[in-house]
Amino acid sequence: MSLKENQDLDLYSYEFDLPENLIAQYPRTERSSSRLMLLDRNNQQCVDKNFGDIVHLLPENSLLVMNSSKVFPARVKGYKANTKGAVEFLLLTPLPLLDVKIYNNNWCYANIKGLIKPAKKIKQYQWINFSEKLRLQVLQKKDFGQVNANLFWKGNLLSLLKELGSMPLPPYIKREEAQEDRERYQTVFANEDDAGSVAAPTAGLHFTEDVFSGLRERNIDFAEISLYIGYDTFTPIRTRDIRDHQMHAEYFEIPESAAEKINRAKQKKIPIVAVGTTTVRALEGAFSIKKAISPFKGWTDIFIYPGFRFQVVDHILTNFHLPKSSLLIMMSAFAGRKNMLGAYETAVKRGYRFFSYGDAMLVL
Repeated sequence: MSLKENQDLDLYSYEFDLPENLIAQYPRTERSSSRLMLLDRNNQQCVDKNFGDIVHLLPENSLLVMNSSKVFPARVKGYKANTKGAVEFLLLTPLPLLDVKIYNNNWCYANIKGLIKPAKKIKQYQWINFSEKLRLQVLQKKDFGQVNANLFWKGNLLSLLKELGSMPLPPYIKREEAQEDRERYQTVFANEDDAGSVAAPTAGLHFTEDVFSGLRERNIDFAEISLYIGYDTFTPIRTRDIRDHQMHAEYFEIPESAAEKINRAKQKKIPIVAVGTTTVRALEGAFSIKKAISPFKGWTDIFIYPGFRFQVVDHILTNFHLPKSSLLIMMSAFAGRKNMLGAYETAVKRGYRFFSYGDAMLVL
């Protein structure tokens, strides 16, 4: 089938004009004060709501599945040991996946992946110092500033990163980290044991305890999975035919308690609402591997594009995504490309805020 015969497979059919002023640079004052667009796939209507209205918009007795992974301060600044030249490093390996080994004199080390800049002058076996207790040796340079390296540290690594590092804000946020980012670029349900994401599951940023209380009153249950979001989530698609895109892999876990709730919901035909595209990817990725939802620990490189048959998710809560991105394409697979792009055109006209600190969309 050619692209002309099926426009849904053409990357450029997911392009739209986005005014710069709609790219949200800061969070709204209150989490639940974000705007919410309700997109009904049946009548193809877009209705303006506030996020707090989600309490009454979700089907009663639904199961809300959320990504509890936590963003950690993965960006650290240091200097080259030999020249003292400034270096910025972004740790990409999720902390729970580190294979920690003992070096000597109470030092630990682990092989990791990351992004380094400026990358051009970094040499193989270069040592980078971040503090007296944290340093790194580059083992292999790759494309686009990526490196394979050994990270060395003394003490608790997460504590060191909290002290020295900053939150890995998305590349389209054109400012330095602000104090509020430590709290707001994090969901209220993020689990400390799941620290390892370098991007927030942004659809969950709008929730508050009051919203959760309102949902419980309507007998809406919750299940938590964890998918460690990598920096490749911001990587643009560069192939004209989206089927030629090489999708990145991400690690995720579905605990037994969540698998039981999801299976019970499917058996009883209770609607499953995925909070965010990362949750969609974990659930549909797990099903594609095992043909069922069961306790799982592993990787998925699933790429969801039009023509995909959703097996687990009934409704999706999401933010507004980049033009020509894999996330927009996933949502187009769920709602239909024309429906989704029509909703985005409406969002631009009505001044919705886009991306990580932007507004939300509920697709029923």
